[in-house]
Amino acid sequence: MSDRAGNIAASPEWSALIDHHAEIRGRHLRDLFSADPGRVARMTSEVADLVVDWSKHRADRRTVDLLLALADRAGVGAAIGSLFAGEHVNTTEDRAAMHMALRAPRRAEIHVDGHEVVAEVREVLDRAGSFAEAVRSGAWTGVTGRRIRTVVNIGIGGSDLGPVMAYEALRAYRHDRVACRFVSNIDGSDLTAALHGLDPAETLFVVSSKTFTTAETLTNAASARRWLVGGLGDESAVASHFVAISTNAAAVEAFGIDTANMFGFWDWVGGRYSMDSAIGLTLMIAIGPAHFADMLAGFRAVDVHVESEPAASNVAVLLGLLGVWYRNFFGWSTHAVLPYARDLHRFPAYLQQLDMESNGKSTRHDGSPVSTDTGPIVWGEPGTNGQHAFFQLLHQGTTVVPADFIGFLEPLDEHAAAEGDHHDMLMANCFAQTEALAFGRRPDELRADGVDERLVPHRSFDGNRPTTTILAPKLTPSTLGQLVALYEHRVFVQGTVWDINSFDQWGVELGKALATRILAELTAPEMGRSDHDASTTALLRRYRTSRGRI
Repeated sequence: MSDRAGNIAASPEWSALIDHHAEIRGRHLRDLFSADPGRVARMTSEVADLVVDWSKHRADRRTVDLLLALADRAGVGAAIGSLFAGEHVNTTEDRAAMHMALRAPRRAEIHVDGHEVVAEVREVLDRAGSFAEAVRSGAWTGVTGRRIRTVVNIGIGGSDLGPVMAYEALRAYRHDRVACRFVSNIDGSDLTAALHGLDPAETLFVVSSKTFTTAETLTNAASARRWLVGGLGDESAVASHFVAISTNAAAVEAFGIDTANMFGFWDWVGGRYSMDSAIGLTLMIAIGPAHFADMLAGFRAVDVHVESEPAASNVAVLLGLLGVWYRNFFGWSTHAVLPYARDLHRFPAYLQQLDMESNGKSTRHDGSPVSTDTGPIVWGEPGTNGQHAFFQLLHQGTTVVPADFIGFLEPLDEHAAAEGDHHDMLMANCFAQTEALAFGRRPDELRADGVDERLVPHRSFDGNRPTTTILAPKLTPSTLGQLVALYEHRVFVQGTVWDINSFDQWGVELGKALATRILAELTAPEMGRSDHDASTTALLRRYRTSRGRI
């Protein structure tokens, strides 16, 4: 990894942005637009099939220049080079973060730690594709010889959020004879709901756990195994109804899964970056290997842009810097993602892990405390539903929330395409919301429209709320891959500016360790002496009492 710039907040580039913010924070988007007729053309970028309009941001030419200087000081260009070169950018775990190799073309050569990895990636994806085709065609059968009609994906975190998001997003491309369900929560109701109405003879389980030790995943898998064996009356049925995404062959075999049906991945693939690896097997079964390959090509198109494009025209860099601008200089702590596509209803949840697990850090690479605020709180819901829930706060609340609006120029569904009004109305709302958020409604405009003076204060709002609009032709496997890759690289750019490791997640480990200890205390015959705090001890006693253990 290249030398770092030290404390970025002590740099002259940071100071220049502080001074610039003092100058521009009072300027309205109305003024920025009126002062710059070429603004929209200059602040609309394209990457692959995506058109990104970032003109409705509280930034001018000077802002962009200063942010690019900050990126240069932070070594963003060098960091991108290190990422794509397979250097150990995940410093605390001493490994690369080479998820880009998962979508590299077959003839590419990518080396990680001196070892060429594309051939291995393609071998796993080819095997996964053959298996997916066998399930889709009915050639793969359960122990009774009947075809598989439902695939149940068991995972958590990156082994669930990515696949379920993409499965929902690519609804129009699913196989019509194989349905998929997803289980992640250790709450037994999640598994119960997923198994409801299923026939064990026609059910296949995909268990996703790199180490095959993830507590939630293995607990759910063990319960699913009991359900299957109980329904079919044959322990050997496990080999025909379970496959694994893992690297722990011994544990997989001990579970009863044939290791020939185990699909691996590598330690340079982080969980939240893994949906385009074998972790996407359930998705591959649903949409087919050809559409999965289209999705990988979409990822790749953005990778090429990010690796090769200069910072001034690199869309991921520009969007990442705008996020830094708002998080650190305006002090806005949240970021909304608002897809105007119902099929993307799980996309904000997916991005929560991608962004908040990556950049929710308070320690720099060298172990010192950060000197700036880091990752924002990411949230969102699809339009138009969100308009009737939280948009009131976006428009007139005291908290400013920068937002991304994602829309598609063409519909996929027969109702929207044939009747016209559905998609036209959907996109009219998308465009209207960004306009309203940017320009608001002034009191003099309301008075000119004859609004009662008593209502003018209530119906006026200032606007000046920043948004990005991302448009794609259609929601396809390729454009989904492009969207995900754009956000992946945007997150890395921000992590680089903040000098944090976007690829570890040590913050979740303490809770896991404590949960393991507390589980033993909840289930032991006697509670014994507790050395927890008074609140936790009281909660444990209350729970044990309610379960008849005291």
